[in-house]
Amino acid sequence: MSQALAFSETERDAVYRAIAERRDVRRGFLDKPLPEDLLHRLLAAAHSAPSVGLMQPWRFIVIRDSVVRRAVHGIFEEANQQAADRYMGEQRERYAALKLEGILEAPQNLCVLCDSGSERGHGVGRQTMPETALYSTVCAIQNLWLAARSEGIGVGWVSILDPEKLRKVLNIPAHLTFVAYLCLGYVDGFAAEPDLERCGWERRMSLETTISYDCYCGAGEL
Repeated sequence: MSQALAFSETERDAVYRAIAERRDVRRGFLDKPLPEDLLHRLLAAAHSAPSVGLMQPWRFIVIRDSVVRRAVHGIFEEANQQAADRYMGEQRERYAALKLEGILEAPQNLCVLCDSGSERGHGVGRQTMPETALYSTVCAIQNLWLAARSEGIGVGWVSILDPEKLRKVLNIPAHLTFVAYLCLGYVDGFAAEPDLERCGWERRMSLETTISYDCYCGAGEL
């Protein structure tokens, strides 16, 4: 029975390919808007994510207006300068050379929020771990990201933003938590490896260094 429920080899390969080739895209966006039906498919993929208690806490703000995006870009520039000031010497120069957002280049921006206080799901699974509402929202983002890669759409996550300033620009209610600001659009290509790896900022850990069995044994600390 389990074999009958499995995907075909071709289908399975496609899933693993999307996972392996997903990239955080910050450059190479094309001046081509996303069709409404495609955007709806991506949001539907996000909305199909697992969520604790079936509470579906994610909320989406679709951002196209250039005035709004310029305001968000200004928030990024200020936060990015503050981040750069934390580095010294050669590392500061390397940081300054990084491309860390595509807010103005991407034709589509998306702000993802979480309603952690929602009564949907009646609290199932949140009694001891209320933060699982946020985890569920991140699952929705990953769903969207993988679906976007399968559609040839680049996604970039901009984390260098002051949440409170962004809240004012986007009129985000106090009861919602800002989780992610994403840039979406057609791109001229996908890199073979992550940007930060390619430029030498950081290298990937091997899978073996992250795994422990039966109890924690210092995985990831090598």
